[in-house]
Formats: sequence, structure tokens, C-alpha cells
Amino acid sequence: MRKRRFSEEFKREAVRLVRESGKSLTQIARELGVSGAALSKWKTAAEEAAATGLTPDELEELKRLRKENARLTMEVEILGKATAFFASRNK
Repeated sequence: MRKRRFSEEFKREAVRLVRESGKSLTQIARELGVSGAALSKWKTAAEEAAATGLTPDELEELKRLRKENARLTMEVEILGKATAFFASRNK
């Protein structure tokens, strides 16, 4: 089975319906023919975007860059300690 793709406009409208219609998320999902999990994910992404001012792609990139930054910081720290260790051995 092929995964269905939905436009950003469709997702925004679905989230708007959840917020404004007074119907449950499950009911809206059923009416739109999408899974409740997908609609919940879209709603969470919209809330994060509203709170941060970033798009979902920008949030994902920020998470990736923070993880990479933490790894690189650790590598620099390890290399600094190794350099100090070997410098002290050569004296």
C-alpha cells in the first residue's frame, strides 16, 4: 500500500477544523478520511510552529543541528584532553 501525501493547505485546514468545529479529533479524522494519528501529528506540528515561529522543516533541521553540535562539542573536548595527555607525556 502506498503512503498518501497531503498538501500543507489540507493539513492546516484539518487542524483548523479540529480547533474550531467543536468536534473531536477522531471525528474530524474520520470525516476527512485520514488516521487520527496523522491528524494528531499535524496538530502538534502546528502548535509547535505557532509557539516557535518555525516551520516543521525548520524545527526538524534545528533538532538535527543541535544533536550534531552536541556531538562535535564532545569530540572537541575529547581531542583537547588527548592533546593535553600526549603533551604531558612528551615532557
